[in-house]
Amino acid sequence: MAYTTINKSTDYFNTKLYTGNGSTQSITGVSFQPDFTWLKSRSNANVHALFDAVRGVTKRISSNDNSAEYTEAGALTAFDSDGFSLGNWTSTNGNGHTLASWNWKANGAGSANTDGATATTVSVNQTAGFSIVKHTGTGSATTLGHGLNAVPKMIISKNLPDAAGWVVYHESIGNTNYMSLNGNGGTSDNTMWNDTTPTSSVFSVGNHNNNNDSSDAIIHYVFAEKTGYSKFGSYVGNGNADGPFIYTGFKPAFFLLKESSAAGEDWVLQDNKRDTVFNPIDSALYASTTSTENTGYRYVDFNSNGFKIRNSQDDYNTSGSTYIYMSFAEAPLVGTNNVPCTAR
Repeated sequence: MAYTTINKSTDYFNTKLYTGNGSTQSITGVSFQPDFTWLKSRSNANVHALFDAVRGVTKRISSNDNSAEYTEAGALTAFDSDGFSLGNWTSTNGNGHTLASWNWKANGAGSANTDGATATTVSVNQTAGFSIVKHTGTGSATTLGHGLNAVPKMIISKNLPDAAGWVVYHESIGNTNYMSLNGNGGTSDNTMWNDTTPTSSVFSVGNHNNNNDSSDAIIHYVFAEKTGYSKFGSYVGNGNADGPFIYTGFKPAFFLLKESSAAGEDWVLQDNKRDTVFNPIDSALYASTTSTENTGYRYVDFNSNGFKIRNSQDDYNTSGSTYIYMSFAEAPLVGTNNVPCTAR
């Protein structure tokens, strides 16, 4: 069996917690220079702030609403060798605020890719199965090169100049459907992905404003699955506190999940840094809202080979409902990893 070449997951994805100072500061300890950083205040009801190296520093988009890209001079001001630097913007560095950052490694500002019918700028890390793709919308169906040399399992896209909703492709909901990252709806049937499954070189977009409006800049975060490092899948809830176990093949460091078969629930973000000692993990943030961190529920166990739902909350475990997720590893269960893969 061929195993992943990733034995230290924190070389490619890492959660870093920090406390704001209301001035300027450099956040270190990420373990690499990130190319995609997602920030959220835990203690204050401020917007999510997403930044990437292709669009450039200070260019903020927010997962919780459909707002256009905004230049926030006091937000993330640099991607550094071991983290990132911040200005004094309250949402990302409010004095005394506690915040979470989720960081992925791609490959800098990107380069031209002509694999698709429409040219793209691509910052790609094939080892980790992650690329940041930017293109100029055509207003009609086209294909876009992603550079991964692997079939994407999940794509998260945003029109930058327009107040247009985020759109999500996930293999588990298929190429005729999409979901909105900034909303709590279920799947919608649309030609957002031109009813075409991605390939190892390109993905398809239709003629929709949200991910291919004519002459608009569009950003896409594209993920392929890597054994022992990342997993994209779905599960069906059973509606009780002894919930489903989801096998990932690694000890999770992070997941993003959402009920897909019905509307009403938000996108849940959990990680291994906000609860560090014992199962269950009970600190949750929500990608589709500005809410502060929610604690006090017995949400989920992070085990050596996956995660187990430990509650009957609707946003995790409605009986008969389907949930989609993406997850990244703390430690692989397979390969030459020499970190013990133990549950908490």
